[in-house]
Amino acid sequence: MTEPLALSLGQQFELERMNRAIDETADPKVLQGIAKQLLQAWQSQKAATQWVMRQQLGAPQSLTRGLPSPGLGQWDQAA
Repeated sequence: MTEPLALSLGQQFELERMNRAIDETADPKVLQGIAKQLLQAWQSQKAATQWVMRQQLGAPQSLTRGLPSPGLGQWDQAA
């Protein structure tokens, strides 16, 4: 059985840093910018995950497109 995904210590610190930045921001435009950065990072990670899956499975891109990435929930499946 595989181990569940866990954040590294560095990732935990980065998550806390971003949470604090969001909590401290009252300006909707700044929050909008943060949201866009996070969306870009999420989609980049999703693309990287799918690339790794294709490499490991040896499957063409069309067969793995739209597969849910671990831990990302329903938004990920709309790809």
